[in-house]
Amino acid sequence: METMETDTAPLPQSPSGGTRWLTDAEQCAWRTHLDVSRLLMHQLEKDLQPFGLTNNDYEILVNLSESQDHRMRMSDLATATLQSKSRLSHQITRMETAGLVRRVNCESDRRGLYAVLTDEGMETMRRVAPHHVASVRQHFIDLLPPEALAALRASLTPVAEHLRDNRGKV
Repeated sequence: METMETDTAPLPQSPSGGTRWLTDAEQCAWRTHLDVSRLLMHQLEKDLQPFGLTNNDYEILVNLSESQDHRMRMSDLATATLQSKSRLSHQITRMETAGLVRRVNCESDRRGLYAVLTDEGMETMRRVAPHHVASVRQHFIDLLPPEALAALRASLTPVAEHLRDNRGKV
């Protein structure tokens, strides 16, 4: 059987060479993080449903609305939204059907495509964004005092940086 080489670091082991199991405190923190992540994303998705959008739709609209000329190369959008190119292509097809985005050929690279936010897509962002921000506030931001938000950001920044640095590594 062939072994696969990877760039990932070996799994940490205890000094005795065994698995470093989580302590009770670590397990509690980890499971709380998982619970909050799943529950919050579920709630935000539920709050987007009346507008006919999913979290993925909204994330794509945000990325395009914040990009120069309201467009991004499909490969860059896939990277930004953590989607495979194939999955993003299907997502963009659905959003094209809804009139939110359109695909445009890249002039400098005939194989490349841009996803472009349509006027209807921008209007959807303007209409939905206030509701989405209110949902984020209601279910996350306003539940934590400013000091806790600052501590959360400080605590999670190294994790986010580590994960960004490891993206694309096998």
